[in-house]
Amino acid sequence: MTYIKIESTDRIGYIKRIPLVQNIYMKKYCSLLLMAGGILFITSCENAATEKTGDGASSDTTAAFDLSKAREWIESDNAKFMEEVKKGDSNALAAHYSPDAWLMFSNSEPIKSSGIASAWGGAIRSGMKELKVTTADVIGSADVLAETGMYEVIGEGNKTLDKGKYVVIWKPENGGWKIYRDIGNSNMPPRK
Repeated sequence: MTYIKIESTDRIGYIKRIPLVQNIYMKKYCSLLLMAGGILFITSCENAATEKTGDGASSDTTAAFDLSKAREWIESDNAKFMEEVKKGDSNALAAHYSPDAWLMFSNSEPIKSSGIASAWGGAIRSGMKELKVTTADVIGSADVLAETGMYEVIGEGNKTLDKGKYVVIWKPENGGWKIYRDIGNSNMPPRK
C-alpha cells in the first residue's frame, strides 16, 4: 500500500503515515476492469463457436465437428500414404500435402510445397521400401488438427533403417484434410 507522509505540527520530526485513498479506488477500478475483460473474452469465444447458416439459423460448429471421424480420415489417409511409399510414388505422396506445406526431415532445412515430391523421391532412392506409421493421438478442431505418432522406415530385406516419432499438423482443404506441417525425428543413435 502506498502512503503519503505528513509532518505533524505538535512535534518536530514526528511523521504520521496516512494511506492514499486513491490507491483503494484504483484497485477496485482495476479489478472491475479485469472482470469485465474476462467476461467479454468468454462471451466472444462462445460467439465465435456459433455461426450463421445460409437460412439465418445458428449452428454450433464445435458440436458439428467430430474428432473421432477426423481421426478415422487421417488414419485412412495414412494407410494410402504407406501404400504409395511401397509403390515408390513420390508424386502421390506429395499430393497429401497442402500447397503451403512444410516437410521437416531431420538434419535438413524445411522443404516447402514444390520440393516435397523430390524429397520423398530422394528418400525412396536412398533405400526406403516401406514406411510404417502409427497414430498415437489426434487433437484439434474443425480448423486444425495435430497428429502425433511413431514411424518406422523399412529398407531392403525388411531391415529397419530408422524409427522415431512425428507430429503432423493437418488443415481442412477441399472437403478433406491436407498435411500442413510434417516433422519427425529419429529415436536411433546418430550414425558414426
